[in-house]
Amino acid sequence: MTVIYEINTLVWLTELSGRYGRLVTLGDVPGEVWDSVALPGVDTVWLMGVWERSPAGLEIALRDEGLRASFREALPDVTDADIAGSPYCVRDYVVDASLGGPEGLAAARTQLAARGLRLILDYVPNHVAPDHPWLTSGPDRLVRGTADDLARAPADFIEAGGEVYARGRDPYFPPWPDVVQLNAFSDALRKATVDTLVSIGDQADGVRCDMAMLLMNDIFGKTWGDRAGTAPAEDFWPYVIPRVRARHPDLLFVAEAYWDLEGALQQQGFDHCYDKRLYDRLLHESADSVRAHLGADLAHQRGLVRFLENHDEPRAAATLPGDRGRAAAVAVATLPGATLWHEGQFEGRRVRPPVFLRRRPQEPVDEPLRAFYGRLLPAAAAVRRGDWRPLTPTVWPDNDTHRDLLAWTWTHADARHLVVVNDSERPAQARLPLPWDDLRGRVCRATDLLTGALYDRDGGELSDCGLFVSLEGWGCHVLEW
Repeated sequence: MTVIYEINTLVWLTELSGRYGRLVTLGDVPGEVWDSVALPGVDTVWLMGVWERSPAGLEIALRDEGLRASFREALPDVTDADIAGSPYCVRDYVVDASLGGPEGLAAARTQLAARGLRLILDYVPNHVAPDHPWLTSGPDRLVRGTADDLARAPADFIEAGGEVYARGRDPYFPPWPDVVQLNAFSDALRKATVDTLVSIGDQADGVRCDMAMLLMNDIFGKTWGDRAGTAPAEDFWPYVIPRVRARHPDLLFVAEAYWDLEGALQQQGFDHCYDKRLYDRLLHESADSVRAHLGADLAHQRGLVRFLENHDEPRAAATLPGDRGRAAAVAVATLPGATLWHEGQFEGRRVRPPVFLRRRPQEPVDEPLRAFYGRLLPAAAAVRRGDWRPLTPTVWPDNDTHRDLLAWTWTHADARHLVVVNDSERPAQARLPLPWDDLRGRVCRATDLLTGALYDRDGGELSDCGLFVSLEGWGCHVLEW
């Protein structure tokens, strides 16, 4: 199953350059660094932010006091030299020369492939930088405005090259100040998107599509109304993805997706979609809500991306500190579907730098947390094989703590595993009915892959009553039987 490791490429290379005392680009990252990226179970590396950033977008960012305040909050000693512009304000889909250019990316891909790792890169389908070539070579791919629009709503429109365009946006927030809106209903844009993604497929093994749901016909139509024109009969992604796969049949498509549109985007061709709902439930809701979420169709779950942080979300060490974060990590690491880990997560970084920055603050490594992840990643790789089945904890009178336990099994021809997580701060007990029917008449030994603890249990009792489990608040087991 896909396990993705996201790297903020610009920050990462900046730190490597400081460590090695020379400029480090993608083409000359030392081999031992690539070795450290090849973590147990990880099979895919997402180099976030490799495309050419926009000078025009950078100028806008430097003038935006709200953005500058966010930069100072994350990096109190920030200078203008630390501000590189947004990697999602793309001037062109060419690897930025400061990162090593196309040759550097090709060398990095070779290094990753030698370690059995795939490479995925970003695509931003909703908007481009105000100095992107399409503003002059293909203005029919964009949402246009008028001089009156610009005068009436200067925050919603931008003038570039003597023309007025709508700023990029989603339907629930003000427009982004540094980007121009593409028109998902434009046939020219759809063809150009196919060409761009084919080019990305020439350079990588997969693509992560930013805010993918914004291009869906109904979402786009509600956002832009008459400005978008008439909606095509075919939706955006069912048009694009098959045409790209005609050239790159194995290209992995990952969607950043919200608003419970994950299933729809899977149906439209994406291999995996963000599971933001699980993230929110682990942070803000009860084990019952998580359990309900995990009751969805298994095929749907296999198409989700489980995560506790990424470059858009706060650091997990800040939002889920201590044992609570460990319990949540065990859950996301051992569920079906893809898993996304974020560089710095294992070391306990607490500051999420805005993606505009090339530098982040120094933070001490949380060595116990790093050791925990050092055990969890190989354990998760061993566990996630065969058939997955959620378990329902058994209740008994005067003890409702069973409701706080999340549990599931993985059954393979040569291995059986049970995962139990206490998704609460209070102790919890329950019996768990196991799905294995050949336990009777033997002593069954379980090894906790996180702690090394051994447990011997009578197979007859396991068959008749289930496994008794008692866990402290935020406790967990990853048991190999």
